[in-house]
Amino acid sequence: MIQTVHHAQITLPLGMEKEARAFYCEFLGIREIEKAEPLRGRGGFWLEVGSFQVHVGFEDGVDRLKTKAHLAYVVDDLENWRRRLKTELQIDAIDGIKIPGYERFEFRDPFGNRIEFMQNS
Repeated sequence: MIQTVHHAQITLPLGMEKEARAFYCEFLGIREIEKAEPLRGRGGFWLEVGSFQVHVGFEDGVDRLKTKAHLAYVVDDLENWRRRLKTELQIDAIDGIKIPGYERFEFRDPFGNRIEFMQNS
């Protein structure tokens, strides 16, 4: 029986580790955690949101703008995030199809990955 989800991995273009930390750790405020020692030589870093981990790796040759794959983060002030993304990073939010119990929008991170922000309605 599957018990829970431990982590998901996203990839970013090679050479963008500093910019990735600036976006994910500084702008979004997601906490970086120590990467397991046997994997440290591969580059990248790990993040933790509640009990869920996001592993950030780097690879080229991927057109991130063509995929609908994404992570969805539950936030507590959806409109504040919409405003900050637009004013601070010039990133446009795209309203998603309404689903019961949530307000939401999606956007592309500075590297092309799709992200969804959700708030309980």
